[in-house]
Amino acid sequence: MKEEAGLDVETKRIIAIHDRDKHNQPRYAYGVCKIFVECVALGGSFQENSETLGCAYFKIDELPALELAKNNKEQVLVCFEAHSQNNWTVQFD
Repeated sequence: MKEEAGLDVETKRIIAIHDRDKHNQPRYAYGVCKIFVECVALGGSFQENSETLGCAYFKIDELPALELAKNNKEQVLVCFEAHSQNNWTVQFD
């Protein structure tokens, strides 16, 4: 999080481990395993960089357009759902 967004965080738990090609298009020529982690922001501030077009917090009903090759709405909604549940079961592909 520090490198990608400029935030200092504490990790809480793994939400999901996804095979990228099962959730995102187009398919890649190589395999990618995506790990979604719930974190708590401790400090720092959003920093623009060469890999991130912008950073901000969003409400579930105010999501911006997503780069669907990276993350889709269903994946973001899984993260919101996990955050609201104390007994979340990690999703594995």
